[in-house]
Amino acid sequence: MNRRFFLKAVPMAGVATTLGSGHITQAIAAPAPVSDRDYNVDLLIKIVNPVIKQLSAGNLKATMPTEVAPHYGKQVDKVTYLEAFGRTLAGLAPWLELGPDNTVEGKKRERLLTLTLQAIEKAVDPRSPDYMNFTGKYDGQPLVDGAFLAHGMLRAPKQIWQKLSATTQQQVIDGLISLRSIKPGNSNWLLFSAIIEAMLLQFGAAWKKKPVTYAVEKMQEWYKGDSMYGDGAAFHFDYYNSFVIQPMLVDVLKVMADKNEVPVMAYEQAFKRMQRYSAILERQISPEGTFPIVGRSMPYRNGAFQALAQVALADKLPEGITGAQVRAALTAVNKRLFEAPGTFDKNGWLRIGVCGHQPDIADVYTSTGSLYLCTTGFLALGLPPEHPFWSDPAAAWTSKKVWGGENVMKDHAIDF
Repeated sequence: MNRRFFLKAVPMAGVATTLGSGHITQAIAAPAPVSDRDYNVDLLIKIVNPVIKQLSAGNLKATMPTEVAPHYGKQVDKVTYLEAFGRTLAGLAPWLELGPDNTVEGKKRERLLTLTLQAIEKAVDPRSPDYMNFTGKYDGQPLVDGAFLAHGMLRAPKQIWQKLSATTQQQVIDGLISLRSIKPGNSNWLLFSAIIEAMLLQFGAAWKKKPVTYAVEKMQEWYKGDSMYGDGAAFHFDYYNSFVIQPMLVDVLKVMADKNEVPVMAYEQAFKRMQRYSAILERQISPEGTFPIVGRSMPYRNGAFQALAQVALADKLPEGITGAQVRAALTAVNKRLFEAPGTFDKNGWLRIGVCGHQPDIADVYTSTGSLYLCTTGFLALGLPPEHPFWSDPAAAWTSKKVWGGENVMKDHAIDF
């Protein structure tokens, strides 16, 4: 006996249901596309979560891997934990500074902000199992990462600094002051001392002006033209103008200008140079989302674009460059970098490399903690979701336009 079963079609989420002749056809609808902002927020959380979560519980030293570069030349357990946390905070802070709200993103931010405040307490409390090394007893490296920690706090004064207890604030200050025992070399390291003193000045602690003025004077002396500073007297073709020099110099001068310690024009000149440098960085992103791998510290990955992200965060991108094209370019870069197999270990920690696990590309000072400077490529998340940088339709960036046959304006150098 033939039996016919008549089924009532019940539409399901994500499924388009159509009735055919004698049968039902179900076409699986494509999931809603993830916005660039949602993608970058979730990627940043993925990157920082192991560091912040474990440190907030006092388990960072117990759980964080300590992969090192071939021929590594430091005592990794004395430096890598402050590297991981200081660098993480430097990039995470602008997004946290937006504060909690009732959106899905805002609740994610609230959770991570709570953990970050707990993590800071653990990092600077001498009784904590994760108390960090703020001395030069073993190596000068803590000066570097104490500076990134200070930079992060400058980038989130309301949500981070002001929400710390008075005890924790003083412990942060004590730790940073102890780093004065480390004498920086005549290189980008001068800015590490300078940003620490600028942070102390900004938050009303006792500070020293000489390291700041000396760093600013040397940077001016080492300026090579067309937005580029030397790392010391010599010029290095690498990304240190973005990893350290221009973001720290600009923010040091901003504090000093706001406190009437330097003329405003000194800050404005440095910022205009960084605007030009950001235009150069934007042009270096290929249509495929790749960029030149040249010079030191390439395992810092998209930290190479910190200067571009900082100019975007300030809402002062160079004329002719839109936020939508920068957003699309940086998102393309992030997908190439962080979706590569081998980038993360099985527990979610970053591994040494650029596009995956590539330990031989590392320098002798590179360890697991070093890698978290990549978070500074996410500074533009400090702009709210409704800002045109995030809300405008995606646009092609310069190289994508050029290699797609579009007409673009010529590039030119600056002479100041």
